[in-house]
Amino acid sequence: MQIKLLPDQLISQIAAGEVVERPASALKELLENSVDAGSTQIQVALQQGGMKLLKVTDNGHGIAKDELELALTRHATSKIQSLEDLEQVGSLGFRGEALASIASISRTVLTSRQQAASHAWQIAAEGTRQQNISPAALDAGTIVEVHDLYFNTPARRKFLKTESTEFGHCEDAFTRVALSRPNVGFLLQHNGKAISRLAANTPQQRITDVLGSEFAAQSIWLEEESGGLRLWGMTASPTYQRHSRDSQYVFVNGRFVRDKLIAHAIKQAYQDVLHGDKHPAFVLFLELDPSLVDVNVHPAKTEVRFRESQAVHRFIFHSLHKALGKTSAEIHASQPLQAPFNPFRPVAAPAFSMPQEQVEMPLQTRSVFDYQSDRAVNRSPAVAQQFYGQLYGDLKPDLNLDHVQGGHVAEALINPGSSIDSSTAQDQSDAQAPQQYPLGFGLGQLHGIYILAQNAQGLVVVDMHAAHERIMYERLKNALSEQAISTQPLLIPISFYAEKVEVATLQSLNGSDTLQQLGFDLATLSPTTIAIRAVPTMLQDADAVALARAVLRDLHEYGASRVLLERQNEVLGTMACHAAVRANRQLTLTEMNALLRDMEATERSGQCNHGRPTWFQVSLNDLDKMFMRGQ
Repeated sequence: MQIKLLPDQLISQIAAGEVVERPASALKELLENSVDAGSTQIQVALQQGGMKLLKVTDNGHGIAKDELELALTRHATSKIQSLEDLEQVGSLGFRGEALASIASISRTVLTSRQQAASHAWQIAAEGTRQQNISPAALDAGTIVEVHDLYFNTPARRKFLKTESTEFGHCEDAFTRVALSRPNVGFLLQHNGKAISRLAANTPQQRITDVLGSEFAAQSIWLEEESGGLRLWGMTASPTYQRHSRDSQYVFVNGRFVRDKLIAHAIKQAYQDVLHGDKHPAFVLFLELDPSLVDVNVHPAKTEVRFRESQAVHRFIFHSLHKALGKTSAEIHASQPLQAPFNPFRPVAAPAFSMPQEQVEMPLQTRSVFDYQSDRAVNRSPAVAQQFYGQLYGDLKPDLNLDHVQGGHVAEALINPGSSIDSSTAQDQSDAQAPQQYPLGFGLGQLHGIYILAQNAQGLVVVDMHAAHERIMYERLKNALSEQAISTQPLLIPISFYAEKVEVATLQSLNGSDTLQQLGFDLATLSPTTIAIRAVPTMLQDADAVALARAVLRDLHEYGASRVLLERQNEVLGTMACHAAVRANRQLTLTEMNALLRDMEATERSGQCNHGRPTWFQVSLNDLDKMFMRGQ
């Protein structure tokens, strides 16, 4: 066949097929043009999901009369002029294809007026045929009306979906641009009905307006900067889990993108706290020098390439990992929002004050449940009165601790009428200054599974096994990273009957220090017997046989060479699960409070090792509603 030049109309329609996949694609391009024009108010009106009419009105700087015809011409743009400009694009649009492509497959009317102009001018195009420029009435800004999309390419029109489906895609495009420019007001109408009205606001409030107060209330504010990279935005706590990726927004220099490298970094940051096949929710903004990112990769401009991709990956991963690893108190201190409180969700609760000596019980290598139940909780009578008055005031209204000194609080609780010599009591001023404890203080247990605690907002419900499991898991991870998992030799080795695969796995470890690094000393006594000589000090209270079997099972499944490199989290998670307190274990208030304090000081303590929540908050307002108080 002979090589021939294609007609201009066919060239434009081929380009339109790449740029304008559906009405939402056209809307995205028009919105980006409005943003680039410096608009502070943008209005969108759709009919039949954008298939019948797609109209965008803005108050930007407008287009001059002698440039209107060029605006509908392919490869005509005001945003770049040279290769150097292309290599460091700062605007959303830059190719000069969008308006020409849209006009080639629709009936388009472009009306615009610059601020200094006496009146507006208008140009219309039907396919590739342009009409003469004529005067029009309009305040400063631009209106683009796109009628009957794909009217001259019926084959493409047949691929469009239903009106509701196409409108859904248009709404998504509108949402992405609205999130990227919180300082711009937006209005979306469909078939004459207002769907979304967003006033110019702060980034936090814009995200809340778009994704809802529930997302905002369960999100962590993130802002990190390093090496010319800046990442900021809101990322939801792992308990705000989604079945789909519909609440994931990433912007690079203000442009919405779908990038595999960024997606992988985010997935890696969440992998230790998400449950099952659930997906996280986030709105994140990555900022860097435009010359370090190539946005001219895909016709839709939703893909990018980074010059230093590994540095970007590490930065995003560590920033998110740090944010998700914050303790409850740190999250509460860093939140910029005062979002409405929702019941039955993990939150960073407000401060609840108690003296340091009441609650500070370092656990380090000991189990959280090794403390005596009758240990004195405070040396100050005044603070003891305040604390037990808060916890038990309604139950023991006659409780008088005015003359009670440290070491005798339990006695006073049992016998409220008892009196103790006050001559040795310390002065109230000796009490240490109150500190903040977001999870409050224990009240009791429910069915031996849950801890009930009281904080300033109301009731806290804690899954004690899940919470303790996360605490042990994080400690094991930190100890292994520092090669400091200490070993506790057993005075009398424990032997147990072993399966053939367990013995074979142990024998295959000869010459390897994998078990030693994990804190174990195991030996084969016979083809069916294994002896446990030492266990990790942190896990000395766990069932040694069950723990050893679980570790050998993981070593067999993953292989010793991979355990400490690729699969260490799985093995440490198994160890932590066996070491965590079991259901139906009766705890004292002292033990409960020790667990709560450890949760507040432990990274990612809001989720267990499997991504499930470890605690929930029920506010006093919600309790009042349950009992219809004030109604």
